Amino acid sequence: MQTIIVFTLVNGAIYALLASGMNLIFGAARMINLVHTAFAMLAAYGVFFLTQERGLGVIESSLMAVVAVTILGLLVYQGLLNRVRQHPQAVLLITMALAMAFQELMILRFTSAPRLLDRLISGSSVILGIRVPNQNLLIVGAAALIILLIWLLLTRTKLGIAIRATADDAETANLMGISTPRTLLLTMGIGTALAAAAGVFMGPLWTLTPFMWLRPMTMVLVIIVLGGLGSLKGSIIGAFIIALVESLVSVLMPAYAYLSTVFALLVMAVMLVVRPGGLFGAVFEEERL
Repeated sequence: MQTIIVFTLVNGAIYALLASGMNLIFGAARMINLVHTAFAMLAAYGVFFLTQERGLGVIESSLMAVVAVTILGLLVYQGLLNRVRQHPQAVLLITMALAMAFQELMILRFTSAPRLLDRLISGSSVILGIRVPNQNLLIVGAAALIILLIWLLLTRTKLGIAIRATADDAETANLMGISTPRTLLLTMGIGTALAAAAGVFMGPLWTLTPFMWLRPMTMVLVIIVLGGLGSLKGSIIGAFIIALVESLVSVLMPAYAYLSTVFALLVMAVMLVVRPGGLFGAVFEEERL
């Protein structure tokens, strides 16, 4: 039971960051950004490059990777996605193409051989009778702090009001003096930064490969649908539900751990039968975010 709790908290924290960032972008810009988890992969490889090939420390490498990937996300939005934001099919095609392009670039630069990242911090602590790496505690604590800061940003700042107003009705928000293009650009930056932070946390826990963005993308889409499109609260709760499902399958049925994605999809399907809008899906547009 203790192992299930630890796995759920750690994986749920990473999924919550990924899903919150993607759902934040969807809520404001109405874009399903399929390159989102590829940004996380780029951040993980950025840390690997800076630590292994440039000899920098893990902490400074992580910060530099998050900043670099966030800037890349802003450039992608401003140069490509902003031009086709009104066309969902074009956004899907472009973001999928970008994700695959980033994958191939990582193969060219680092090959497809699995890599391992150094731990963020060393040591371990005994919690609930089991020894837990301090790295896992750092991931859960940092993810909780980041999500709290995002919540405070959305509820207590002018930028948060602008993001929520744009999510409710971009045209009206623009008439009220809110710069919609600037707000959407900043929202894309925040969402990409969340993905990059998740990538930094993923690196030491999961095997680093150019294909590591694929499975999280499936899980994040499941989480967003389960929690409700455009709902930040739904993203967080849905992330831990799916992480719990994964942990139960992996711990209780280790021989069938590869079926954890199937069970996650089954949970989503059952939820959609009961609540077609997801756990916290918006009934009205003004309920988003």
